[in-house]
Amino acid sequence: MNAEVQGYRNMILYAEFEQYLLEHPELDKQIPDGTSVVFMPEDDPELCQANRALLNQAKREGRKVVIIRVKGLAPARSRLIEPRAELVAA
Repeated sequence: MNAEVQGYRNMILYAEFEQYLLEHPELDKQIPDGTSVVFMPEDDPELCQANRALLNQAKREGRKVVIIRVKGLAPARSRLIEPRAELVAA
């Protein structure tokens, strides 16, 4: 996996994780400030392997790391409530 693909997949997970933390602040309290977060998604073994390399590098550098294990992502869906289209005449 190249770094661009790895970064993209991690950005998606990070955005979802940020939303999750807003809804579950108790988990946020378990992550000390200044800690690196590394995702280990069960449904993406390729990303898991690539992120394991990031984890090992962070450990070698003496950084604090928290592993976030996730089963996967639920299908994306719209959060719009009853959208309506209104045609405006020119």
